[in-house]
Amino acid sequence: MANRPAFCIANQKIILKNFEFTWYSGFARSQKQKSIASLHQEIIRNNPGAKPLEISTKSNSELGEKLSAFRLQYQGHFLENIFQSSKLFEHGGTYQDLLTVSPKEAKKDPRLRNSGRLTGFVFDHITWALEPKTAFYDYIYLKAVKDSLLIEEIRKIADYDYFTDIEFNPNKTINTQARSVAILKLILELFQELPEFSPEEFLRFHKKYVLD
Repeated sequence: MANRPAFCIANQKIILKNFEFTWYSGFARSQKQKSIASLHQEIIRNNPGAKPLEISTKSNSELGEKLSAFRLQYQGHFLENIFQSSKLFEHGGTYQDLLTVSPKEAKKDPRLRNSGRLTGFVFDHITWALEPKTAFYDYIYLKAVKDSLLIEEIRKIADYDYFTDIEFNPNKTINTQARSVAILKLILELFQELPEFSPEEFLRFHKKYVLD
């Protein structure tokens, strides 16, 4: 058994709900999809009528795959590379050369673990603090979705109400594309589109609607 979160909207807030489900070990795509199916079955069992969507390269939904951080791009660079290359540490960074490698290579670059404490992010010449948690990741995720998907595809997010990321373990990391997509759904509900938020506007939105 495993315990993983799903993200949804309640009273115009992004919230996290944990679900216990059968975990299928192994790295094969088929095993990951069995775990996803098990998690989604548990979500529906507890919330009849729920429509969960897996956000990852393992998703059995074309939309879920397209929304993966390893698929989304902004200005010609993968979202994962942008995130990793924006990290600022007490003893190094940002490492802009990570924009030119594969997303997996960027994520596993040893400098990200050997440069001391993470102190913030730098993107488009603007420095982001570590608080609110996940705000920077959610911001660049929004920009990448607007740059990568057609508006018709983006609107399909509204057809779902629970968002999962089978690889996300909140005991190991804080950012997840599943939360980011839940935020997109709320933005669509509030504005009927994805606005061009400035960093300051997005921070205000995040503080108001996203619960850490």
